[in-house]
Amino acid sequence: MILRMKENLAVKVNGGTTAGEMHAATEVTADVHIITSGGVRIPANSAVLASASPVLESIIDRPRKHRSSDKTISILGVPDDAVSVFVQYLYSSKCSEEQMEKYGIHLLALSHVYLVPQLKQRCTKGLVERLTVENVVDVLQLARLCDAPDLYLKCMKMLSNNFKSVEQTEGWKFLQNHDPWLELDILQFIDEAELRKKRTRRHRQEQSLYLQLCEAMECLEHICTEGCTSVGPYDKEPGKNKGPCSKFSTCQGLQLLIKHFATCKRRVNGGCLRCKRMWQLLRLHSSICEQPDVCRVPLCRQFKLKEQQEKKGEDARWKLLVRKVISAKALSSLSLPKRKREEEPRLNLSHPGMRSFTL
Repeated sequence: MILRMKENLAVKVNGGTTAGEMHAATEVTADVHIITSGGVRIPANSAVLASASPVLESIIDRPRKHRSSDKTISILGVPDDAVSVFVQYLYSSKCSEEQMEKYGIHLLALSHVYLVPQLKQRCTKGLVERLTVENVVDVLQLARLCDAPDLYLKCMKMLSNNFKSVEQTEGWKFLQNHDPWLELDILQFIDEAELRKKRTRRHRQEQSLYLQLCEAMECLEHICTEGCTSVGPYDKEPGKNKGPCSKFSTCQGLQLLIKHFATCKRRVNGGCLRCKRMWQLLRLHSSICEQPDVCRVPLCRQFKLKEQQEKKGEDARWKLLVRKVISAKALSSLSLPKRKREEEPRLNLSHPGMRSFTL
């Protein structure tokens, strides 16, 4: 339907007619008639048409250049009422919601053919608001033919999000039979959209892990400097009456891990996974710590010295992890006033990503 309508939108200058008058509301003398597909003659003023559309201006000037008396313009391929609404818009720059509901598709085609950008913008917005599963394929074809990228993208997104339903429509079946290239474009867009969603999910999961590690570093400093409910620095007694800190969920997990680390007998031979995680957390803290000489976190200075000695053979994956955690820490500090404490991520010490870091 859209293809046929587009092909039939032709402009013809026919034989001369007698000049009439426009409706009284226009108060402008009609010196040209617009002929529709149904043979309806719509009186209009050539100066008004020329000022609203450069295409109509060219058509109107054509007989004058050839000294012809032709006074009609044919606008074919759309309903008669749609042409009337189009001419009305050229005069008043107004189009009602009811008219947009009935003739939005036709008005978009007319605005594109006759270069009326304000009407084209209005039609694009109106059609976006009225997109449905049933009409999205037809509107997509028209958007491509009429060079309406915003409308085209909106249609593509609706197709991607509701593809199973769109597949059942007559518009999609017609498209498969008559426009395989557009069908291929749609399928490629859907495939790319799925890949983007997967990348976004993976990125969010990674950022969540980095934020958890960032919080773990803060809690480790807190435990080793101030002490929490059951673990604290050697020169301070953990307060039995001390209430949970704001990040107690993470602190509690770290305190249990530290207690295990202090008493585990298997860590000497490297056979304890929980101890390996503790070593990794201590090493990570040392990698981002800026004051190792005064830091109270165990082994911070030792790890820093070892890192400096082995800098040439530094693990690229570990270096990337450190950069990501530092970046997450900076972003966290910027967004902290806007974020609720209850919604902040908590460290999951059994997260599979924690096991992948090599010492």
